[in-house]
Amino acid sequence: MLVQILKTLFNRDLNRLKQEISAYQNEEVIWHIERGIANSAGNLCLHLVGNLNTYIGAELGKTGYIRHRELEFSLKDIPKAALIKKVEETITVVNDALDALLDEKLDEEYPMLVFETKTTTGYFLVHLATHLTYHLGQINYHRRLMDV
Repeated sequence: MLVQILKTLFNRDLNRLKQEISAYQNEEVIWHIERGIANSAGNLCLHLVGNLNTYIGAELGKTGYIRHRELEFSLKDIPKAALIKKVEETITVVNDALDALLDEKLDEEYPMLVFETKTTTGYFLVHLATHLTYHLGQINYHRRLMDV
């Protein structure tokens, strides 16, 4: 049951991410940083895509995805349409991996050590969902502050 709940939440918030990126009126502003804002919406979007493709796609779904985390924060000026396409591809990856995940696996150890101590797969998936939501909120504020 938790797998279905997580799938619903990931889909909801990844679709919201698409909506947020789509809502920028001035495409250049997606990459704008000022007034103490550490990351642009574009870089946060790339970070979320990289994060989910790594921890859900590659680890659970065995997609073969290789992450280049430093590029998530250094790449700039990727067109809005390309960002949206990356999010759509990530939705497919997340859905495919979670569709294949049995609820019993949630109590097993997550296959990669990410934090200082080992966690269950269920715990880590909940963490990923809250991480997505955290950055989604940052993107929402970025858009409303910068895209005026």
